[in-house]
Amino acid sequence: MSVGSKAVTLSVMTYNVEGLPWPIRSKRGSALKAIGFQLAAMRAKGEEPDVILIQEGFRDEIWDLIDESGYPYVAQGPRKGQRDPNYFQNERPDFRRVKYRQKGEGLGKWGSSGLWVLSNYPIEWVKSHAYRYCAGLDCLANKGVMLTAIQVPGLPVPVEIADTHLNSKGASGVPRKRATAAHHLQADELKRFMKADRTPGAPLIVGGDFNVMHSPERFDHVMSDYPFEVVSRWCHQRPKACDTQISYDGDAPWLDTQDLIGFLNGDAVEVIPIAVEATFDGAGEPVLSDHDGYKVTFKLTPRG
Repeated sequence: MSVGSKAVTLSVMTYNVEGLPWPIRSKRGSALKAIGFQLAAMRAKGEEPDVILIQEGFRDEIWDLIDESGYPYVAQGPRKGQRDPNYFQNERPDFRRVKYRQKGEGLGKWGSSGLWVLSNYPIEWVKSHAYRYCAGLDCLANKGVMLTAIQVPGLPVPVEIADTHLNSKGASGVPRKRATAAHHLQADELKRFMKADRTPGAPLIVGGDFNVMHSPERFDHVMSDYPFEVVSRWCHQRPKACDTQISYDGDAPWLDTQDLIGFLNGDAVEVIPIAVEATFDGAGEPVLSDHDGYKVTFKLTPRG
């Protein structure tokens, strides 16, 4: 982070680290530790992200990543046993919660949400919600959303930063229609959680694995009735405003990836993305997951 006369910068990276257990994946424990070593190397050069949003941090070796990376503040999302109130109590969505038992539905939660937030700056509080609805193999994880309040030096109020992971498509193992219906319900839960638990008027950054790649339907549902803007779309519309170091195909870069970061101005702090880059993509750092890291630098300016 750098501090000017008024504005400060904050870099946020979302990274699905593919920390899945054996026999679903093999050799992921050593990969998680290697990610930690790479983050430590970035820290030694002063290039580490200020905040990291992790998804699929299921394995115990996630602590090797955390310990090696050197981040002083750590928060975890919904754990394996967390169950939360039903946001659809009086609505009864047309969705059978257990339909494909052979694909993991109705077998209980075998893992946590896999969500973690690592920060260079103090985390004042953490709130979280485990999604009630899911489809297929995704039901074996307690997927959800976590919201943190991070006190960034030089700002009058904390920046609230959320991390989430929404239902997959083909990887869920169930028909696309069902996976999409679960994804829509989770997106609705995300929006209702944010409305209920976010501090009104707080500056907001939202990131994670949204599982929207090549799916305008999924993306549009996530974005409907919620005011945060997606960085890739904002920067695409304002090419001179962002230092974009990621190559995109086509005219909708927000659909070229599963991983998104969004933002919303606060009453006391303006939030503007100024730089976007890929990490762990084989250029500066080795490829250590089935996702690249996605890093956005924001300029945060106190108002008034």
